[in-house]
Amino acid sequence: MTWADYVIIAILAVSTLISFFRGFVREALSLATWVAALWVALSFSPRVAEFLSRWIETPSIRSLVAILVLFLLVLLAGGILSFLVSALVEKTGMSGTDRALGMIFGLVRGVVLVGVLVLLAGLTPAPRDPWWQASRLMPYFVEVAQWMRGWLPPDVADDIRL
Repeated sequence: MTWADYVIIAILAVSTLISFFRGFVREALSLATWVAALWVALSFSPRVAEFLSRWIETPSIRSLVAILVLFLLVLLAGGILSFLVSALVEKTGMSGTDRALGMIFGLVRGVVLVGVLVLLAGLTPAPRDPWWQASRLMPYFVEVAQWMRGWLPPDVADDIRL
């Protein structure tokens, strides 16, 4: 095993442990909150930026402030919701199941994260390096990255060499 294998194992272990302690409900709500925050910020920032024009003159700063305010407000609301729902799960006695499902969620998230890192490494000469070739786990994650590459636009996917 190479250092890359140990890094992969560490990423998977940390992601799994974090999700075990946080639980599936909190992890799923967190992911949904981040996605919602990004969508709300990008969708409604022009309207908020227009509203801010009375106080902020520079258009680029106004847009940035609008995006940040919307993003942070949705994150705050999602955090409160996550806290309340997690407390409800604890009170119902489902915390063991929640943590077990959280571990699975964390492992899947770790696999996706390593897949993305391998995909990005495909933009560099790294896949031809000896440590990459000697890695025992890398072939599995190259398969994940190749599957992910299929979802990318062709002009981007063509630059990734795995």
